[in-house]
Amino acid sequence: MASSSLLHSLCLVSFVLVTVVVGTASAAAYAPPGFRASAWELAHATFYGDSGGSANMGAACGYGNMISNGYGTNTAALSSVKFSNGYGCGQCFQLQCTNSPLCNRGAMVTVTGTNLCPPNWAQDSNNGGWCNPPRTHFDMAQPAFTKIAQYKAGIVPVLFRRVACVRSGGIRFQFQGNGYWLLVYVMNVGGSGDVASMWVKGTKTNWISMSHNWGASYQAFATLGGQALSFKITSYTSHETIIAYNVAPANWQVGMTYGASVNFR
Repeated sequence: MASSSLLHSLCLVSFVLVTVVVGTASAAAYAPPGFRASAWELAHATFYGDSGGSANMGAACGYGNMISNGYGTNTAALSSVKFSNGYGCGQCFQLQCTNSPLCNRGAMVTVTGTNLCPPNWAQDSNNGGWCNPPRTHFDMAQPAFTKIAQYKAGIVPVLFRRVACVRSGGIRFQFQGNGYWLLVYVMNVGGSGDVASMWVKGTKTNWISMSHNWGASYQAFATLGGQALSFKITSYTSHETIIAYNVAPANWQVGMTYGASVNFR
């Protein structure tokens, strides 16, 4: 119902409190310590896209095809209050429809924030401008919405809470850029699901701080070709830091996706 567009952000948040070392081949599992679900809150939800999950292509977090990249159709565009200039990308929310005869009674769904639901200042916040600040709103992919409410509802009140993201297959790093500029999209992060800051290290360099480009992407203006690359990322919510050594081989290529062998419960 509410439409979604892409907004780019040039913000950087950087802090490190806890470090967990992750190998690319030897680490069998990683369980984020101590992530707890938040208290239930009240918001509203609409949907966009079609029943085939067309809403899951592209989107403001830069995850590309969310189905092939592991996010499936349980996704949502977040109003700017939760999108947080891209730092809300990857966060997981459990939702249930409430106080509507069109709710699917007892049903709940967990969605990942993968897109932005932008403000619509031409409409009143209670009549079409559902994503206008300071409203918390979820514009869900249609398959996710119809798990908790009937299609004809259009918009429903929901109870929601932050929950840990359950991921398998490890963190994924998709490379873009050129020989002097590396742009990396970070995907499939378990636990808090989000990324606050990121560093890259080549076999010939020290750790290089990467700046937030937009959504879930980070960039380094450095010559890193011909070097195996390691990454360090810090969560926006839990502040934990993961170091993934030798994620990409020395002959890494732009357009490829590389993964750290980490499994999240």
